[in-house]
Amino acid sequence: MELSVVIVSYNVSDFLRRALQTLIAAAGETEHEIIVVDNNSSDGSPVMVREEFPSVKLIDSDSNEGFSAACNRGIKTSAGDYILILNPDTETEPYAIDRALGFMRTHPEAGAAGARLTDGKGRFLPESKRGFPSPLTSLFRFTGLGKIFPRSAFFNAYYLGDRPENETCPADILTGAFMLIRREALEKAGLFDTDFFMYGEDIDLSWRIRKAGYINYYLHDVRITHFKGCSSSREREAAVRHFWDAMAIFAGKHLKRGWHLPVKVAVVLLKGLSLTRLRAVRLIKK
Repeated sequence: MELSVVIVSYNVSDFLRRALQTLIAAAGETEHEIIVVDNNSSDGSPVMVREEFPSVKLIDSDSNEGFSAACNRGIKTSAGDYILILNPDTETEPYAIDRALGFMRTHPEAGAAGARLTDGKGRFLPESKRGFPSPLTSLFRFTGLGKIFPRSAFFNAYYLGDRPENETCPADILTGAFMLIRREALEKAGLFDTDFFMYGEDIDLSWRIRKAGYINYYLHDVRITHFKGCSSSREREAAVRHFWDAMAIFAGKHLKRGWHLPVKVAVVLLKGLSLTRLRAVRLIKK
């Protein structure tokens, strides 16, 4: 088995259907398996997968155990030399799988590879390629300096602003929306850290793959549409909480001890600011 694709799904039945359709078409003759781990959806996703995609292996969880734990369940049942973590709200372009696998075959130093992601309107998503989120890099990202100087290697190191989106290049951090991982690299780096319920797990794993001695790459000619599915205001508030909690966990794992307290304080402040803004927008809309 050359390729195992693991998709974690939660209440996105329509997106998941399209993701599977385009993925199967793109995989073509590649020897592959597709594993869907459903985190206890209530929208009929498991039934849809069973009825419409009988060749897909379905793991139907009885609870929402989070993205990391669900990914690990899928990985543990997989058999491929390469493992593709793919979001359910994506569309895979026809040559994406062939190009990504071709790159990995000819670049043994590559631990993982990511794609050129665009949103539903065709706009490039900067999280396709990212640098290590050091305190200074993150400060420039969250204060907006990265947007003011989008092509700067210094001010926009978070999104590797000096590296064109139409060129393949090394990238410390890849996004879990499309993350093709060499099994050997995953065995050395370890599986997803289940302390991350949602968000941050891809940053953590990307960096552990780098620390294991591999290079991660952004592949400009591997194209994926990432719709970033719709969510309610309550779900967005929960997502904000999970995001900032994930940043605190990452800092505790990977930053030098002297940074732990200032980063923790910054995370608390930014989390509060983000939630306040979200609630203000919700009140205005009412």
